[in-house]
Amino acid sequence: MGFKELLKKLIIRNLPKSVISDIRKPLLEELEKAKEEAIEKDAYVNLSYSQEGEDLILNRLMEHRVNGFYIDIGAHHPLRFSNTYKFYLRGWRGVNIDALPGSMEMFNERRPRDINIETPILDTETDSLTYYMFNESALNTLDKKNADRVIKECPHYDIVNTISLMPRRLESILTELHLENKKIDFMNVDVEGVDLEVLQSNNWELYRPQYVLIESIATSLLDDFNSGIYKFLAGKGYKLISKTVNTLIFESENEEAAE
Repeated sequence: MGFKELLKKLIIRNLPKSVISDIRKPLLEELEKAKEEAIEKDAYVNLSYSQEGEDLILNRLMEHRVNGFYIDIGAHHPLRFSNTYKFYLRGWRGVNIDALPGSMEMFNERRPRDINIETPILDTETDSLTYYMFNESALNTLDKKNADRVIKECPHYDIVNTISLMPRRLESILTELHLENKKIDFMNVDVEGVDLEVLQSNNWELYRPQYVLIESIATSLLDDFNSGIYKFLAGKGYKLISKTVNTLIFESENEEAAE
């Protein structure tokens, strides 16, 4: 008998239906969270919440660091495909940003220590842009070319809605949060095709994370080294230190960022 089936049997046997309907969902969520935390503490398990194990790489780089701070742009979900949730469980906190309307309700519930913001990020704050929403929300994008590419390469994904959104610059948001003197341990960027524009919207003198994770769908390492993202971050004093299938991990060469 599975975990959820056993739970259902126990609560149905002892509680009226009206009470069951009220408590079932929050109880399941709390038990699932407890199960995740128990697995996390298992000495023989190295649990990843990331799509490609990026959090395991970061954990190796910052294994003994406590009270860290992260920024996640294109955060998508508080647990699913999350490069930050493993660190939240370690007591860290940070800023989660996603463009999808309503996305931060679950973040506010599951990640109450974090600052959770609903807005698209680009290097402009003047024009509203079309936001393409897929039947897989992890693919939502502001980039028409990227949306067309997804449909061409993955026919089982479809655009289910489009809306107009007004973007913000990352620098503006971080300034509003008064993070000028805050040490940023890492920043994750995964915004489906407009990742470079997000980088360009930051003030790298004021807000300089030690590590930057950014999506790259290049087909070879040579393409990565020739990409606009690589050239931009190299120009800001970052070096490429690791890579998963679709994520590049950069480290600041500025020693002050690592102190």
